[in-house]
Amino acid sequence: MIRSLYTAATGMDAQQTQMDTIANNLANANTTGFKKVRANFEDLLSETVRSPGEANPQGGGAPSIPLQVGLGVRTASTTRSFSIGDPISTGNPMDLAIGGTGFFKVMRANGEVAYTRAGNFNLDSEGRLVAGGGELVEPSITVPKTATSFTVTADGTVTATLPNQVNPQNLGRIELATFVNPAGLMATGGNLFNETSASGAPTLCNPGEQGTGQIMQGQLETSNVKAVEEMVAMISTQRSYELNSKVIQTADQILQKLTTLR
Repeated sequence: MIRSLYTAATGMDAQQTQMDTIANNLANANTTGFKKVRANFEDLLSETVRSPGEANPQGGGAPSIPLQVGLGVRTASTTRSFSIGDPISTGNPMDLAIGGTGFFKVMRANGEVAYTRAGNFNLDSEGRLVAGGGELVEPSITVPKTATSFTVTADGTVTATLPNQVNPQNLGRIELATFVNPAGLMATGGNLFNETSASGAPTLCNPGEQGTGQIMQGQLETSNVKAVEEMVAMISTQRSYELNSKVIQTADQILQKLTTLR
């Protein structure tokens, strides 16, 4: 009976983790480029009361099948879905969306490289293209202060129109990175991801190559969180939590009966 108390407790803990994950997804339903997360669970080691092949204590002589009792569940991992969110038009030429699986490469102030799907870029005091948190876009793109327009083509080529010039000035090209296993990237906040051994090393290429997707100027990628799906998952999680708490209540009632036997 004590075993069932601890088993149900692991179930409640697992469902709490699931609820925390759902809450984070819903909190970021309007975060540019956010990718939803799903919790994965696995069963704990089962207690073996009788091993397979062990003689049946009831007789008969035939090898017995195993007798095992599960001891609960634990959170094994979290998986981030990198399905592409819907693009929305903003009309801001600094806003860029990726139509494929690529990532923008940026550099933090400490020189550390990071990757992001959020293309809500701006210009810093020196005219350099930077991400929302001030991270420099790599390769560096510097827009002249006198530029009257800023254009990014589908293949990442950046140009600007300057006063008294007929032809636009080429400012460089935005590169995109792809990973063998993007689910292995480490989220570090600020819509940024770090490379890990699980994700593999990034492959840099021009937009539109190797499935990276083309650049869409004046648009942003919305979060891939679907509120209806998260609400359904929330209801399921709540019911599972209630059932595990009911197991604890029932086990407590049985123990109470046992302690009153005379």
